[in-house]
Amino acid sequence: MCRKPRLLASAAAWALMAVAAHAGDVPAKTAAITAATPPKTATAVTHKADPATRAAAERLDPLSKATFWANEVEVDPSDLVAQVKLAGALRGIGRYDEAAAAAGRVLVVKPDEVEALLEVGKANIAAGQAFYGISALEHAQAVAPSDWRAPALLGVAYAEVKRKADSDAAYARALRLSPDNPSVLSNMAMVLAAAGDTTGAESLLRRAAAQPTATIQERQNLALILGYEGKLAEAEQLIRRDLPPEQADANLAYLKAVAEAK
Repeated sequence: MCRKPRLLASAAAWALMAVAAHAGDVPAKTAAITAATPPKTATAVTHKADPATRAAAERLDPLSKATFWANEVEVDPSDLVAQVKLAGALRGIGRYDEAAAAAGRVLVVKPDEVEALLEVGKANIAAGQAFYGISALEHAQAVAPSDWRAPALLGVAYAEVKRKADSDAAYARALRLSPDNPSVLSNMAMVLAAAGDTTGAESLLRRAAAQPTATIQERQNLALILGYEGKLAEAEQLIRRDLPPEQADANLAYLKAVAEAK
């Protein structure tokens, strides 16, 4: 197997691409389990939840969150906020087509709704159909030119459809709007890694992981690249910092197998 496909397979199996955290995806194993169980609305509830309950819903597990927002939409189909939240929740359990459809219903009523436009883009990127999310993301960028999220996602989408110059320009714009944003840096790094430039990816991921706002996503992406490069001791430090022992052991075993297969 050549270098690029091997790394792409590693990234997919690791299930920690930067888009996963910041676009709301869940690891592949979880998605495979929850996607088979459609959200069922609590039909006994006939009124919308109060603001405190809706805020608390964001801390629910992915499937419970999808069920909650599906109920909110069933109670009041005109609630555009609930529709957008449902789109994100459906994306979180791997139901990408339904997520895009939920966001699309918002756009029928409110075509310039940035959160819905972003959700259409995120759902298509997560589904591996980035091309179909580009138009919505470009629209979001035009509507909200000071928001870094649309160009950051466009950087991913353009890279997926091999528009490298556009991808580079989109990432540059995102970083101008949000300097040293760890999510943007991490996305850029994983694009470089997929192209075989693990040295460049490592540099960007170190910069991302060093930011005060860095999350587990940036650190574990760095661990993946370090492991792929054979720097297993440093990768282990990052992995054990964030993950419980059993998962850390499994991830390290995976990285060792990848290193041995190179």
